[in-house]
Amino acid sequence: MTAPQPPREPGLLLRLAAPLQSWGERSHFTDERDTAAFPTKSGVLGLLSCALGRHRGQDIDDLRRLRLTVRVDRPGYVLRDLHTVGGGLDPKDTVRTAKGGTRGLNKSTVYGHRLYLADAAFVCALTCQEQAVLDRCADALTAPRWPLYLGRRGCPPEGPVLLDHSRDALAGLLRLPLPAQAPAPAVTLLADRPLGWLPRHPEDPDDGTRPSSEVQDEPVDTASHRRTFRTRRLYRGCWHPPEHLYTGALGTGYLKVLAAHLRATTVNSPDGPETTV
Repeated sequence: MTAPQPPREPGLLLRLAAPLQSWGERSHFTDERDTAAFPTKSGVLGLLSCALGRHRGQDIDDLRRLRLTVRVDRPGYVLRDLHTVGGGLDPKDTVRTAKGGTRGLNKSTVYGHRLYLADAAFVCALTCQEQAVLDRCADALTAPRWPLYLGRRGCPPEGPVLLDHSRDALAGLLRLPLPAQAPAPAVTLLADRPLGWLPRHPEDPDDGTRPSSEVQDEPVDTASHRRTFRTRRLYRGCWHPPEHLYTGALGTGYLKVLAAHLRATTVNSPDGPETTV
């Protein structure tokens, strides 16, 4: 029987890794700012908008056409951080109320918590049939207009974000080395469409052909005080990589193997020869 193959589509491969990242899921200017367990579509499109130099509220219809598939290389763990605003200041100089007034002396310091993903790493495939959109995004990620960050401004990426500009991005996603030691648990993939092309394993609980949940992270309006999102279906699948993709723990050894792999493929040149490993 022929093994399933991912759809052949042009796209970009992005590596989203940092000591801290945070992808807001539900909170909106509240004392508790949460994080999803994976990069959200709104967060990834926000990163692209930052690279392109687009302000909040500008049109992103071209970016909405990108399809997102996330490979969870390292899930990381949730870190809670206590934030204070206005501490040590006179009430007249501290945080304003919603009505524009000042807070009383016993309320001049505002407390809140921020959740982050620590020590996490993801690879994202952004696919689209419109080559011009991919070209613009690739150029912007190579020379971003503004500094890039992973969800919040205090979370810069640990290295270059753009890995590859490929004519076969989903297949490339399954060929990238992994920062883990074999044998390891199955790798999770998350996408906005069915994952029936993933190789199946007898122990997999789901084949990825049916939505596992819904997430409200499809941006509709990005203006600062009018942010609205629509719900999209989320498909979750398990992937058991071949043993040769495992490179050991995240570190210089993994980064050297990743760099060698990318040198052996067509990098940032969708018009070049077929990608080979």
